Amino acid sequence: MSSSFNENYSNDFEVTPWKVEGSVDYARLIEKFGTQEITNELLEKIESITGELHPLLRHKFFFSHRDLDWILDKYENNEKFYLYTGRGPSGMVHLGHLMPWFLTKHLQDKFDSNLLFQITDDEKFLYGNISMEQIEKNVYENILDIIAIGFKKGRTKIIVNSRHIKHLYSTSLEIAKRITFSTAKSIFGFTNSTNIGMIGFPPIQAVPCFLPSIIEGKPTPVLIPAAIDQDPYWRLTRDIAEKMGFYKPAQIHSKFLPSLQTLGKMSSSKPETALFTTDPPEIIEEKISNAFTGGQPTISLQKKLGGNPGICSVFSYLKYLFDSPKESQERELKCRSGNLLCGECKHDLSNHSTTFISMFQERREKAKDLVSDFMYSEDSSVLG
Repeated sequence: MSSSFNENYSNDFEVTPWKVEGSVDYARLIEKFGTQEITNELLEKIESITGELHPLLRHKFFFSHRDLDWILDKYENNEKFYLYTGRGPSGMVHLGHLMPWFLTKHLQDKFDSNLLFQITDDEKFLYGNISMEQIEKNVYENILDIIAIGFKKGRTKIIVNSRHIKHLYSTSLEIAKRITFSTAKSIFGFTNSTNIGMIGFPPIQAVPCFLPSIIEGKPTPVLIPAAIDQDPYWRLTRDIAEKMGFYKPAQIHSKFLPSLQTLGKMSSSKPETALFTTDPPEIIEEKISNAFTGGQPTISLQKKLGGNPGICSVFSYLKYLFDSPKESQERELKCRSGNLLCGECKHDLSNHSTTFISMFQERREKAKDLVSDFMYSEDSSVLG
């Protein structure tokens, strides 16, 4: 694509790998990024292979893809694929971060796939104003969250860039040699004030796209479930994959779980906008109590005019995290007709969230004994 990824695609939202602001127009992102919409036909194909459709697919939280149809064809022809996703350890993990991981686990279970999970601690140091000491603490806490999702031990390996650079560096050089600064600048919007560490980072993030082929000793398909803001990294990778003798990585893109407070996505740097996996019940209840909704200013107006679930953060959380498709549809109809008050939805979300996060915290605690089992090592050349 000729246009810079760093471009503002409208006057009211912006999406880059490092910042998401405003009310995102996902149809416009598909158009601008050159991805493909996940059609009903493609969903039917997934369901026919796996026997069920994950709610995040049914609800169209995952809405866009690159070569998802191709990788399903490969699977049907007995060519298994790896999964690859990641986490930038800028802070603690919130529910928005978990969304792609939930689908990744589902795909691992259904397709019996190996998973490489990359933690980009180097990027967060280069881009943000965070010390390496703090990032190291974040890395450990984030690893607990990753393990708590329930990924398969033995089929899941976590790569921390700064720790595992010897496994990444030689391949990153092969990638870097094939990418010009002009191309990187066009995709990422680098300027004269961009530090050279950020300019040199994209090849490091690209390596796990090709690591499965190196591990298996032959070209191996890779599917990346991730939020749409990370797409430019894989766009860059796809441009040079075949020149290196590898398949282009396939992708499936998610939307963003909205902020509890304002337009845009949840943010680790703004605790009031997000529900974190480490939040205690009273904090969860307080955040939800103060959450932005699509309701009317008064109860009487709500009953008369109804609410607008399309802009309501509480409705989005219930829809994507807790309600079944039928429950979500019924909730939307009741809201729009004025037969449901915001306080009722907040009560439901508070109950669901405190229960889920409490159970998740128990799994995080158990994960402390499993960290070494999930880390990438020399022995990771054989997975499964």
